[in-house]
Amino acid sequence: QVQLVESGGGLVQAGGSLRLSCAPSGRTFSRYAMGWFRQDPGKEREFVAAISWSGATTYYADSVKGRFTISRDNAKNTVYLQMNNLKPEDTSVYYCAARELSYASPRYYEYNYWGQGTQVTVSS
Repeated sequence: QVQLVESGGGLVQAGGSLRLSCAPSGRTFSRYAMGWFRQDPGKEREFVAAISWSGATTYYADSVKGRFTISRDNAKNTVYLQMNNLKPEDTSVYYCAARELSYASPRYYEYNYWGQGTQVTVSS
């Protein structure tokens, strides 16, 4: 069982930046692809970004393309989501997810493990 721990959320003004981090508790990533999703109360979980095990392939939602960057450091066993030029509509709970395959996916149901979520609030 993989437990994922996110950090880096918080309150920021529109136009600002935040960097989210995600690391597994108690074990390494193995050869997992990783993803970031977000979800508001009463809404479906929304894909944000995903990265393959090697880091060679990344996917982004259209709404964040050009503003967010997903990356990973397998030596540090950590995946990141750099969020720039944040907008109020980016306000949400952000979740890190791990997939027991090396290639990335934008589909939340293809991920096996999830973090507890971290709140990102962007004020206008």
